[in-house]
Amino acid sequence: MSDSAMDKIKGKAKEATGKATGNDRMAAEGKTDQAKGKAKDAMENVKERAQGVRDSLGNRDDS
Repeated sequence: MSDSAMDKIKGKAKEATGKATGNDRMAAEGKTDQAKGKAKDAMENVKERAQGVRDSLGNRDDS
């Protein structure tokens, strides 16, 4: 399982626990963990797209 997926799962669990126990700080930490996981996903997508562009440009034939 990816690091970003773990952050999102951990965040959801923290948020749910925080809401169930009335612990606003834990709920907020859960939302922060989820956002961190989403940011990691976005960065991975950017890396993959950049690699695709790099590969496309490397395979061009400028003849």
